Amino acid sequence: MNYPLLDVFWTMFWFFTMCLWIFLVVWTVMLIIRRPDFSGWAKAAWLVFVIFVPLLGVLAYVIARGGHLAQEQVAEYNAPQDEAYRAYSRNEAYGRHRADELSKLADLRERGVITDEEFQKGKVQVLS
Repeated sequence: MNYPLLDVFWTMFWFFTMCLWIFLVVWTVMLIIRRPDFSGWAKAAWLVFVIFVPLLGVLAYVIARGGHLAQEQVAEYNAPQDEAYRAYSRNEAYGRHRADELSKLADLRERGVITDEEFQKGKVQVLS
C-alpha cells in the first residue's frame, strides 16, 4: 500500500476541518434554539438558513449576533452562581432574623415580661 506521508497529513487536516465545521453548525443551531428573545418564526428562519445554506447561514448569524455572543455565554454561565449566592444571602439574612427574634424573646423572659410557657410558644413560632 502506497500512501505518502503528505497525504496522511492532508487527510487528517480535512478530517479535523470537517469535525470543526460540524461542531460549528451544531453550536450555531443550539444558540439559535436557546435564544429567548427570538420568536418562533425568527428561530425557524435562522434554522432554515443555517441548515440549507450552512456556510452563509453560520457566517450571517455570527456577523449579525456575534457582538453579543460572549456576553450571553458569560451571563448564562454566571446565572446559576448568582442565584446560588442570592439564595445563600436570603438564608443568612433569614437566619440572623430568627436569631435576633430568639434573643429578644430570651431578653423578655429574663426581664419577666413573658413567662416560660410564652417563651416556648414564641420560640416554636420563630423556628417554624
